[in-house]
Amino acid sequence: MLLLVGLGNPGSDYAGHRHNIGFMAVDEIVRRHGFGPWRKRFQAKIAEGLIDLPAGGTEKVLALQPQTYMNLSGQSVGDATGYFKLSPDRVVVFHDELDLAPGKLRVKRGGGAGGHNGLRSMDAHLGPDYWRVRLGIGHPGDKALVHGYVLHDFSKADATWLAPLLTACADAFPLLAAGAPDKFMNKVTLATQPPKAGLKSADGQGPTG
Repeated sequence: MLLLVGLGNPGSDYAGHRHNIGFMAVDEIVRRHGFGPWRKRFQAKIAEGLIDLPAGGTEKVLALQPQTYMNLSGQSVGDATGYFKLSPDRVVVFHDELDLAPGKLRVKRGGGAGGHNGLRSMDAHLGPDYWRVRLGIGHPGDKALVHGYVLHDFSKADATWLAPLLTACADAFPLLAAGAPDKFMNKVTLATQPPKAGLKSADGQGPTG
């Protein structure tokens, strides 16, 4: 089983914030792949589904959105991984990334929190060796403006890249579930910007079932 985590803050007041793009991405994956209904468990909202893998077979996925606010996200994720006896490499976290341009995406396993309170909490409860899908939201240009920037709704202009990015993440998610993060990144990139000459898919090792 794979644990799919979206980071964000709960409640309608925060729903459109840049900090909540992790929630948005997981919502789209759950919708697109026909997961079961959301329910409450582990101080979170959870939904279960089966992902059809590209090479055949299925992977059971538990989607989780912590309802503890961003800086305590690791509590619910830690509860879920402990209950299901999942190692960190079975956890994939979608989160906002200031250091990537809007609409860009990167996947990696491990690393630092980079000042992200949700990741810092995750690290405290799981250690650093989980998978991170970094969803670029851009930087306001001044560190003093970061708090207000992430805790503010996406602008109307952001819709030109935000909706395509979320759609592409959901479409390509079976590749990530199959353990091919490079192919996942490549497919999302091709779907959200003009292809570059000579761009080829690359094999990658990831959270296989």
